[in-house]
Amino acid sequence: MAYDPNNVFARILRGEIPCSKVREDEHTLAFHDINPQTPTHVLVIPKGAYVSWSDFAETASDAEIAALVRAVGVVAREQGVAEDGYRVLSNIGPHGNQEVEHLHIHVFGGRPLGRMVPKD
Repeated sequence: MAYDPNNVFARILRGEIPCSKVREDEHTLAFHDINPQTPTHVLVIPKGAYVSWSDFAETASDAEIAALVRAVGVVAREQGVAEDGYRVLSNIGPHGNQEVEHLHIHVFGGRPLGRMVPKD
């Protein structure tokens, strides 16, 4: 997958599309999902142009990688889901049902989440 600089998250990062920001630092942005699937549903994205985890792991700096991992933990704590539990999900590629070709991590919580993946 090639990175599309006009994807919705790139446009949010450029300020062309508003978002309900939760937190931001030098390397990451976290904001509420516009179509929440759980009471807490926050997206955490790197500010760099990364399509997938493999792209990010191969080309991101150590500082970017650390910032993304830390941002997910901070969001969970600040959103009040860390104690009862939450789910972190990243859809990658067509089989993973990735809808936006910019690496993003969903933080779900606020209720019991059930099985991770339905059995066939």
